[in-house]
Amino acid sequence: MIQWQDLHHSQLLVTQLYALLQLRCAVFIVEQNCPYQDIDGEDLRGSNRHILGWREGELVACARLLEEPDGVVAIGRVIVSPQARGEKLGYQLMEQALAACKRHWPGVGQRLGAQAHLEAFYASFGFQPVTDIYDEDGIPHIGMARS
Repeated sequence: MIQWQDLHHSQLLVTQLYALLQLRCAVFIVEQNCPYQDIDGEDLRGSNRHILGWREGELVACARLLEEPDGVVAIGRVIVSPQARGEKLGYQLMEQALAACKRHWPGVGQRLGAQAHLEAFYASFGFQPVTDIYDEDGIPHIGMARS
C-alpha cells in the first residue's frame, strides 16, 4: 500500500528532500543517461509542492507541482522507481497530482512536458498536445496541457 503526501516545499524534511532528489537522479540522470541540472532552483520556490508516494519507508513515486508566473501549474519530474514499475503507480501518482492541483489551485489549468512515448498516458487524464515533438536532452518530448 502506498502512503501519499502532498507537501509544500517548506514542509519537506531533509530526508524526504534527499529521497526525492536521489530517485530523480537515479532515473532521469543515471538510468536515462541524460546529464542535466535537475536541481534547478524550482523545488523550493513560492507555492510549489511535491507529491510523494512511500511504501515501507521507501520513496517509490513523486512529482513536482510548479505554480508558473502565467498562473498555470506545471506538473513535472513525474517518476516511478524502477522497483515499482508495472504496478500502475503512474496512474495513482497523476491522480494525486491532479487532486493536489484542484485543491491548491482551483480552476487553474495544468501543463507538462511529456516524454513523447507517454502521450497516450497523459491524454488519459485529459491532457492535449500543444506543441510538436521536440528534443529535450536527447529524448523526444511533447508539450501537453489541460484546463
